[in-house]
Amino acid sequence: MSAPSGRGRRTVLAATGLVAALALTATACGGSEEDEAKGKPDATASRTADSGGGRVTVPSDIADRLKEHGIDVDKWKDGGWENWDRDKWLSEAEDFVNPVIEGLWKPDRMKNAKEADKTVSTKDASAAEGVSDPEPAQVRAVGEKTPYHENAAPVGKVFFDSPEGPAVCSGTVIKDVNHPGRSNLVWTAGHCVHAGSDGGWFRNLVFVPAYNDLGKSEAELSNANAAEIAPYGNWWADWASTSNGWIQGGSPSGGDGAAYDYAVLHVKPEQGAKSLEETVGNALDVDFSAPSAAEAGRMGAWGYPAAPPYNGLQMFKCLDAPGRFSLSPSLPTMYRIGCSMTGGSSGGGWFRVRDGKTVLVSNTSIGPLDNTWLAGPQLGADAEALYQNMSKTYGGQ
Repeated sequence: MSAPSGRGRRTVLAATGLVAALALTATACGGSEEDEAKGKPDATASRTADSGGGRVTVPSDIADRLKEHGIDVDKWKDGGWENWDRDKWLSEAEDFVNPVIEGLWKPDRMKNAKEADKTVSTKDASAAEGVSDPEPAQVRAVGEKTPYHENAAPVGKVFFDSPEGPAVCSGTVIKDVNHPGRSNLVWTAGHCVHAGSDGGWFRNLVFVPAYNDLGKSEAELSNANAAEIAPYGNWWADWASTSNGWIQGGSPSGGDGAAYDYAVLHVKPEQGAKSLEETVGNALDVDFSAPSAAEAGRMGAWGYPAAPPYNGLQMFKCLDAPGRFSLSPSLPTMYRIGCSMTGGSSGGGWFRVRDGKTVLVSNTSIGPLDNTWLAGPQLGADAEALYQNMSKTYGGQ
């Protein structure tokens, strides 16, 4: 199967009941420097190495930081990244490092990746009664139409390595306001890039847009080639940003960091030179106005659920009117919608229509054990500062 051509393509996200259709058009969207971000929920995290001629090349400042942690950069590509000792697990914002390892993410490795799930207990979910709206009725997820590159081109999967092994989330190609038409930015969840207060940065992060483009079954993919699984190729994160709120407060159940559980990746192709937006033919604006649940209107959540009864191979969506949700009266309110999607859909974009255009308004963060609903953060000034810093500092590289 040849890779589909995305240039100039107008893609549509079918969304009956939300509007006639969510049109994924390519229009521009709308900071602070890292020093200004310190002490706020959002802070920029960077930087990765590049792979060239069998060598791992890192800027001197990052190489020095890795050296301080006792890490031999030259050995990283040869398997040193598999050392997850606490002293070797980089956690500070400026310590992110993600050298390209060509051929690491083969189809079988992708299919075996486990969902990065953040499940809240009934007790946690009811902790903010009086702040949260009543629990929504479950909405059954509906499979997206294939081929995905014609119906939901900006949506894809985020793969990474954790101490437990290969893991997977979902993500969305977003516009880069400072580099119109040439975005290399991907929106996902903070817990898909960083372990929160329990650890540090995950490794070998890649984004795969329109994963399994034709929505084939496991049996049909038994002998699939790379083009069938990853029609636009693998895009390695060479920079990443998440919030201080997630880094400091994130936990296996979301914790205090759930309300700040968002991240932005800057990616580059494992092969090729065109930008991600040019390659897939589309990207979405991000809505940083943080509308209240009552003002937001209906929303749609898209992603690749991987925990049973799903297997991570197909793209699904849920459409619902959001309600308010909070894990504590002291934490910002999140959005919550009814949805049956499971782990693996984490980081997937939530979309709404604003001024006739589809925009990303949140991302999947947490859900309950019985998979009846999903909750995602409101994206306000802090999220916009993180995004702007990523765009201005790294977007042109």
